[in-house]
Amino acid sequence: MASEQFVIFQLAAEEYAVSISQVKEIIRYNGATKLPAAPNYMAGIINLRGKVIPVVDLIGKFALLFEKKLDRQVLIVEAAGQEVGLVVDAVTEVIRLEANAIEAANGIAQSKEYISAIGKVDKRLLIILDLDILFNQAEMSALRDAGKRAC
Repeated sequence: MASEQFVIFQLAAEEYAVSISQVKEIIRYNGATKLPAAPNYMAGIINLRGKVIPVVDLIGKFALLFEKKLDRQVLIVEAAGQEVGLVVDAVTEVIRLEANAIEAANGIAQSKEYISAIGKVDKRLLIILDLDILFNQAEMSALRDAGKRAC
Protein backbone atom coordinates (compact mmCIF):
# COMPACT_ATOMS: atom_id res chain seq x y z
CA MET A 1 0.00 0.00 0.00
CA ALA A 2 1.32 3.45 -0.95
CA SER A 3 2.07 6.06 1.65
CA GLU A 4 3.01 9.73 1.52
CA GLN A 5 4.89 12.07 3.87
CA PHE A 6 3.36 15.34 5.00
CA VAL A 7 4.52 18.38 6.94
CA ILE A 8 1.90 19.20 9.58
CA PHE A 9 1.34 22.76 10.76
CA GLN A 10 -1.05 24.58 13.01
CA LEU A 11 -3.13 27.53 11.92
CA ALA A 12 -5.50 29.03 14.48
CA ALA A 13 -7.04 25.95 16.16
CA GLU A 14 -6.73 23.57 13.18
CA GLU A 15 -4.07 21.27 11.81
CA TYR A 16 -3.15 21.38 8.14
CA ALA A 17 -0.82 19.25 6.03
CA VAL A 18 1.16 19.74 2.83
CA SER A 19 3.19 17.20 0.89
CA ILE A 20 6.78 17.17 2.07
CA SER A 21 7.88 17.10 -1.56
CA GLN A 22 6.75 20.73 -1.96
CA VAL A 23 8.41 22.05 1.22
CA LYS A 24 11.82 23.61 0.64
CA GLU A 25 12.54 24.75 4.21
CA ILE A 26 11.06 26.06 7.44
CA ILE A 27 12.24 29.34 8.94
CA ARG A 28 11.29 31.60 11.83
CA TYR A 29 9.02 34.48 10.81
CA ASN A 30 10.64 37.82 11.59
CA GLY A 31 8.21 39.95 9.62
CA ALA A 32 8.14 40.93 5.96
CA THR A 33 8.46 44.07 3.87
CA LYS A 34 4.89 45.11 3.05
CA LEU A 35 4.15 46.00 -0.55
CA PRO A 36 1.70 48.76 -1.50
CA ALA A 37 -1.65 47.71 -3.02
CA ALA A 38 -1.05 44.06 -2.11
CA PRO A 39 -3.96 41.85 -1.01
CA ASN A 40 -4.63 41.88 2.75
CA TYR A 41 -3.42 38.30 3.19
CA MET A 42 -0.04 39.04 1.59
CA ALA A 43 2.42 39.60 4.42
CA GLY A 44 4.97 41.06 2.00
CA ILE A 45 8.36 39.88 0.79
CA ILE A 46 11.47 38.54 2.50
CA ASN A 47 15.09 38.22 1.45
CA LEU A 48 16.13 34.60 1.89
CA ARG A 49 19.86 34.24 1.16
CA GLY A 50 19.69 36.84 -1.61
CA LYS A 51 16.44 35.59 -3.12
CA VAL A 52 13.23 37.63 -2.82
CA ILE A 53 10.33 35.42 -1.71
CA PRO A 54 6.69 36.58 -1.53
CA VAL A 55 5.09 35.68 1.81
CA VAL A 56 1.41 34.94 2.40
CA ASP A 57 -0.27 34.81 5.80
CA LEU A 58 -2.56 31.78 5.59
CA ILE A 59 -4.74 33.04 8.45
CA GLY A 60 -5.63 36.03 6.26
CA LYS A 61 -5.98 33.93 3.12
CA PHE A 62 -8.40 31.55 4.85
CA ALA A 63 -10.15 34.37 6.78
CA LEU A 64 -9.68 32.57 10.11
CA LEU A 65 -10.20 34.04 13.54
CA PHE A 66 -7.02 33.93 15.54
CA GLU A 67 -5.07 35.08 18.55
CA LYS A 68 -1.99 37.03 17.57
CA LYS A 69 1.05 34.83 18.17
CA LEU A 70 4.53 36.27 18.33
CA ASP A 71 6.54 33.15 17.53
CA ARG A 72 5.33 32.11 14.06
CA GLN A 73 7.08 30.20 11.30
CA VAL A 74 7.27 30.32 7.51
CA LEU A 75 7.10 27.27 5.28
CA ILE A 76 9.01 27.99 2.07
CA VAL A 77 7.12 25.91 -0.49
CA GLU A 78 6.89 25.49 -4.22
CA ALA A 79 3.36 26.19 -5.43
CA ALA A 80 2.62 26.04 -9.17
CA GLY A 81 6.30 26.51 -9.99
CA GLN A 82 6.70 29.56 -7.72
CA GLU A 83 8.52 29.69 -4.37
CA VAL A 84 6.20 31.19 -1.76
CA GLY A 85 6.48 31.62 1.99
CA LEU A 86 3.43 30.55 4.00
CA VAL A 87 3.17 32.10 7.48
CA VAL A 88 1.81 29.54 9.94
CA ASP A 89 1.42 29.44 13.71
CA ALA A 90 3.71 26.42 14.18
CA VAL A 91 5.13 23.51 12.24
CA THR A 92 4.48 20.54 14.49
CA GLU A 93 5.68 17.35 12.81
CA VAL A 94 6.39 15.33 9.71
CA ILE A 95 4.29 12.20 9.35
CA ARG A 96 3.76 9.38 6.90
CA LEU A 97 0.15 8.56 6.04
CA GLU A 98 -0.94 5.32 4.42
CA ALA A 99 -3.40 5.64 1.53
CA ASN A 100 -6.23 4.23 3.68
CA ALA A 101 -5.75 7.12 6.17
CA ILE A 102 -6.41 9.73 3.47
CA GLU A 103 -9.97 10.47 2.42
CA ALA A 104 -10.93 12.63 -0.55
CA ALA A 105 -12.52 15.93 0.45
CA ASN A 106 -15.35 15.55 -2.08
CA GLY A 107 -18.41 17.25 -0.64
CA ILE A 108 -16.73 17.84 2.72
CA ALA A 109 -15.14 21.11 1.76
CA GLN A 110 -17.49 22.49 -0.87
CA SER A 111 -16.12 25.43 -2.84
CA LYS A 112 -12.63 25.00 -1.37
CA GLU A 113 -10.90 23.18 -4.21
CA TYR A 114 -7.47 23.72 -2.62
CA ILE A 115 -8.43 21.24 0.12
CA SER A 116 -7.42 18.01 -1.59
CA ALA A 117 -8.11 15.51 1.20
CA ILE A 118 -8.60 14.85 4.89
CA GLY A 119 -5.94 12.85 6.71
CA LYS A 120 -6.89 10.68 9.68
CA VAL A 121 -4.32 10.15 12.43
CA ASP A 122 -5.73 8.52 15.57
CA LYS A 123 -8.56 10.90 16.55
CA ARG A 124 -7.08 13.87 14.70
CA LEU A 125 -8.22 15.16 11.33
CA LEU A 126 -5.71 16.95 9.09
CA ILE A 127 -6.76 19.28 6.30
CA ILE A 128 -4.49 18.39 3.37
CA LEU A 129 -3.90 21.35 1.05
CA ASP A 130 -3.15 21.23 -2.68
CA LEU A 131 -0.58 24.02 -2.96
CA ASP A 132 -0.69 24.05 -6.75
CA ILE A 133 -4.26 25.37 -6.67
CA LEU A 134 -4.18 27.27 -3.37
CA PHE A 135 -3.80 30.51 -5.31
CA ASN A 136 -5.73 31.35 -8.47
CA GLN A 137 -3.97 32.50 -11.64
CA ALA A 138 -4.27 36.21 -10.80
CA GLU A 139 -2.87 35.64 -7.31
CA MET A 140 0.10 33.66 -8.66
CA SER A 141 0.83 36.46 -11.13
CA ALA A 142 0.70 38.99 -8.28
CA LEU A 143 3.07 36.86 -6.19
CA ARG A 144 5.50 36.50 -9.12
CA ASP A 145 5.34 40.23 -9.80
CA ALA A 146 5.99 41.01 -6.12
CA GLY A 147 9.23 39.07 -6.25
CA LYS A 148 10.31 40.71 -9.51
CA ARG A 149 9.50 44.30 -8.42
CA ALA A 150 11.66 43.95 -5.35
CA CYS A 151 14.72 42.83 -7.30
